[in-house]
Amino acid sequence: MKEEILAHLNDPRQLERLYRTNKTPFKRAFSALYPELSGNPLAEYWHERLHYESDEINRASRKELLFVIIAILVAGSIAKLPAILALDEEFFYSRNAGFIIFPVLSAYFAWKTKLSTAVIAFIGCTTLAALLFINWLPGNNNSDSVVLSCIHLLLILWFLTGLAFVGAPADNTEKRLHFLSYNGDLLVMTTLIVIAGGILSGVTIGLFSLIGLRIEEWYMQNVVVFGLPAAPIIGTFLTQTNPQLVGKVSPVIAKIFSPLVLLMLVIYLTAIIYSGKDPYNDREFLLVFNVLLIGVMAIIFFSVAETTRITKSKAEVWVLTLLSVVTLIVNGIALSAILFRISAWGLTPNRAAVLGSNLLILIHLLLVTGQLNRVLTKKTDISGVGKVIAWYLPVYCLWALCVTFLFPFLFAYR
Repeated sequence: MKEEILAHLNDPRQLERLYRTNKTPFKRAFSALYPELSGNPLAEYWHERLHYESDEINRASRKELLFVIIAILVAGSIAKLPAILALDEEFFYSRNAGFIIFPVLSAYFAWKTKLSTAVIAFIGCTTLAALLFINWLPGNNNSDSVVLSCIHLLLILWFLTGLAFVGAPADNTEKRLHFLSYNGDLLVMTTLIVIAGGILSGVTIGLFSLIGLRIEEWYMQNVVVFGLPAAPIIGTFLTQTNPQLVGKVSPVIAKIFSPLVLLMLVIYLTAIIYSGKDPYNDREFLLVFNVLLIGVMAIIFFSVAETTRITKSKAEVWVLTLLSVVTLIVNGIALSAILFRISAWGLTPNRAAVLGSNLLILIHLLLVTGQLNRVLTKKTDISGVGKVIAWYLPVYCLWALCVTFLFPFLFAYR
């Protein structure tokens, strides 16, 4: 892309064609070239065009606002089904929590990206099949395979939302990375909305209590039940219509937390040696280890995904590389621990699920670390890391499908 930009620098028509064909690669390549092009009037124009950000809040269309309002009402109504139909709340929410939010978000993105009828039908049929399957499974709260199926179902619904976000073609690397960035932005925005909603709820309940009215139960059943599902829907709406609201916050968070997590991991691994704790004989410790592993992997993915909006310095790439190496060590310990537990006490649904996920993460980490090393040796740029992350995501989806739909039968609902 850099060579094409330089070759057509004085050809406005060709530059426009390049930009419209590959907007994100064009912006990244142009930003890297700009220091040596400054002073060129056409280059100055493109720099302002690519980096101009309005401070004004963009107003959504009436159709979009209406869609969001309907989506909130639908999600809230689904969340209230146990009260409306007198259903077992524990059974309903453990099986159907994902169906409150993800199908609504999938519908929003399908509408925004104008998905083809075939893709919409695939997402709809898959969601319906998952809904019927998970509610058909026996209601055995002591069944590890059923619990694992419920947990991994959330991942499948998340992947379907990603498919609606990416649109066609589904193998678009840049769009997959944008989806990861969207999740980071959504987390920031939803957290702010929930905090603001919590403060408003506390003030409202407090004011009514001052005049002798106890509205806590009514408020939880009729306001909070709609408010909680509304938070990610409103957060999605805001991040898509006004990306500048959190577009600068998320990269800063990623930049701050990456070195802090690296430091924490090094200190934690050192402390393990002196604490006498080990994941080989301590089940809870192994669980914490795996949660830590997944969290660090998410930080690495999110940090790399942010390169679609900002350019990484060499120091940041070093931090990500070291973080990947340390995470490989954590993964190796967790993997050896689960293999030890399987050899000592046999295969169970939980051990099989942890073993499979650890193997997948190990392979992915090796690929990511290898690409980061190539970036440090200047054999490729950071976009190569993003391609590896985006290319591997469907592998996790296949594993989630396996755990969700096969584990209950393979382990006879144990």
